[in-house]
Amino acid sequence: MFIYLEGVICWMDELERLNIEMSSRGFREKTKKSYSNIFHNFLKFNKKSFSFSSEDDLKRYLSYLNQKGQTNITLNVVISALKFAFLTFNKKIDIKRPKKERRLPEVLSKEDVKRILESQTNVKHRLILETIYGCGLRISELQNLKPEDIDFDREITKIRNSKGAKDRIIKLPKTLLLKLKSYIELSSGTYLFEGRKGKINIKTIQKIFENALKKSQVKKKVSCHTLRHSFATHLLENGVDIRIIQKLLGHSKLETTQIYTHVSGFQLENIKSPLDEL
Repeated sequence: MFIYLEGVICWMDELERLNIEMSSRGFREKTKKSYSNIFHNFLKFNKKSFSFSSEDDLKRYLSYLNQKGQTNITLNVVISALKFAFLTFNKKIDIKRPKKERRLPEVLSKEDVKRILESQTNVKHRLILETIYGCGLRISELQNLKPEDIDFDREITKIRNSKGAKDRIIKLPKTLLLKLKSYIELSSGTYLFEGRKGKINIKTIQKIFENALKKSQVKKKVSCHTLRHSFATHLLENGVDIRIIQKLLGHSKLETTQIYTHVSGFQLENIKSPLDEL
């Protein structure tokens, strides 16, 4: 426990107040955990409570993180968290954000995805990966999926309370319908995919993908989330309108979805290099 004696202010009391404020605003658990770590690390670095901290203290902390090699994406998250903390203690700060880095996502080819899926001999594990790729899900969305979310008659599934506290509807691939129906009939859990203690752990899902990737011998530095990127890119290459892809992915802004236009080979196929004309 870190205690700041001046003003008899306890850091833990401030952290508790911030947690209550986040809960009262309906922050997601993942966001609360991320922000809480940022609050704690800032207090540890600054050695002062938020009540006695200033904008200059925040700038010093950001400079420190930058020197340690943190990306602009990380710095923007830190700024969002600490602006929230300062405002909670009635302190308005004006910090210019660093430019967002526009790194293109890694994408698997359809052949790569097929090899990864076919390398997985465990029926449940393969179904998990097929559902992520076939529906373009975030790992947390798959983790929270329940049998009642699936409508086999309409061939859709409802993704509830996803990022941004939004629901959305996704068309189920025909190749998944019978597999999921059979799987649900044999299971009795609250969640579609469960571990030993309720819903399956995110690290377990990631490990399933890592093992399948290793078996497939696909030599690319990718993660389980790459299946979602690949889903979007392959839809774009199949000629699906980007606004439909936006809705399927649950993106609030079209510009977020437009990044897949930079990794898709759809428009590149018809380009003829001048080298080929020599």
